[in-house]
Amino acid sequence: MNKFFGAALLAGTVLLTGCAGQPQRSIAFTAPAMSAQPQKVGVAMTALPKVDTSLPGAGCLLCLAAASVANSTLTSYTHTLPQEDLPKLKQQVAELLRKKGMEVVVIEQDINVGKLPNAQGKGPDMAKKDFSSLGRQYNIDHLVVIDISQIGFERMYSAYIPASDPKGAVTGLGYEVNLKTNAYEWYAPVNIRVSAEGKWDEPPKFPGLTNAYFQALEMGKDSFLKPFSG
Repeated sequence: MNKFFGAALLAGTVLLTGCAGQPQRSIAFTAPAMSAQPQKVGVAMTALPKVDTSLPGAGCLLCLAAASVANSTLTSYTHTLPQEDLPKLKQQVAELLRKKGMEVVVIEQDINVGKLPNAQGKGPDMAKKDFSSLGRQYNIDHLVVIDISQIGFERMYSAYIPASDPKGAVTGLGYEVNLKTNAYEWYAPVNIRVSAEGKWDEPPKFPGLTNAYFQALEMGKDSFLKPFSG
């Protein structure tokens, strides 16, 4: 009996842990969620990351050191690449929302979501951070956030051995929070990877990879803007 109880308890714990760790599902943007009047929509961005080279899979310190040395020329070049129009994304989103007849407030300074308090309410489609303070600060009812976490190149590794060629990379997340309920009304992960056409290892300017980088930027911007332009 004790063995049965112990096994049941372990199974229940695993089940609960699995449920708690479930990723947030994607939610399509729909204008009616923000169309009731009077409603104000804020549009904000988190701080853009440095354009850099990422080497996932090179997990140990020695592996990462070896991978960093092997890609040092590419990484140095990566640091010279521009962010292009990414800083203008919130202005472009705001303009698309205004075309839908919404009253929009653009939050000029970058927001730091990590510094917001944890949300008290939990459940499906509920934000883990409490965004209500931003609603009071900017007198808005809904908040659209563009959160870009990676720009540059990504090369997969298995320990210290390359597992792929470098690719142009843009990773991020777009979401909208109802500031009265703290629920997500739009949630869209963005994960763009673009391979170089032909050879990639052509220092010092890496023309094939450079083209892949700018393609990734364009595709990333389109991914963030498309939900609002339909």
